[in-house]
Amino acid sequence: MTDRESPKPTEPRLSASLILVNSHNEILLVQRNPQARSFAGQHVFPGGNFDPKQDTSLEWTAIRETFEEAGLLLALSDTPSTLPDIDFTQAREAVHGGQTTFSTFLTSNNLRADVGALMPFTTWVTPPSSARRFRTEFFVAFLKDSTSGGLYSAREEHLPTPDGGQEVIQTRFLHPESAIEEFRTGKIGLFPPQYYILETLRPILTGSSSTENQRNAVQMLSRAAFGRMVINPKLFRINDGVNEAFVYEGDELRGGPKGRLHRMPFSKMNLRRNFDLFNQCPVEVHIPKL
Repeated sequence: MTDRESPKPTEPRLSASLILVNSHNEILLVQRNPQARSFAGQHVFPGGNFDPKQDTSLEWTAIRETFEEAGLLLALSDTPSTLPDIDFTQAREAVHGGQTTFSTFLTSNNLRADVGALMPFTTWVTPPSSARRFRTEFFVAFLKDSTSGGLYSAREEHLPTPDGGQEVIQTRFLHPESAIEEFRTGKIGLFPPQYYILETLRPILTGSSSTENQRNAVQMLSRAAFGRMVINPKLFRINDGVNEAFVYEGDELRGGPKGRLHRMPFSKMNLRRNFDLFNQCPVEVHIPKL
């Protein structure tokens, strides 16, 4: 097929995904239903498409989808004494099934989506060659313990649950190191964005107890260029044409300084990145219209 005959790439759909970290430095992963149209059977962070009929922002999308898929609600309330009376299982089913909107559920229970808890953590755009394309903004947030305000249903004592197989068949918190090990041994499947983010957090979230320094490091990374980095993967042949790899912004093959590596070889999906995340991240400044 010539370039003239090549089909026009589809416009990527806006979506959002939430990287939720608990006090044990574990990250919430959900396994998609094997029958799902997108990411079938894979382990991903909870998330989904921006819904213009009910979402006011991509942060809102991430919070709504996490509630629907895992039963964890990131919300604030001025009347905490009434919260234990809410049937979250019934509410998430009603929101997921379209019987009510997420906004109506929140308002009727004097709740507010805690969008301020979400920090940007890169944006990924599906390559033009893909039939189904997404522009996904990833956010990171930390759970609060039972003695703190906010994050009611997502407090430590509340465990995630799947949505009955509608989109998700398994939910669990897993340390980045463990998630990568399970991926290496074939126990779980990960796509490049999820693997990339887990590898980024793995050297920061060490140990089994979250510390203030670790949380501050993640916050600093979010506020640095890394948090705003837009990744448009491009396929290149490397090693004299022997192997293939997704090559990302800033790599020497994408116009970066000689020797700069920012790529993911296909053979073992092993991230190769040799620059300072806090000071040397390439940034594409583009705010999508909602």
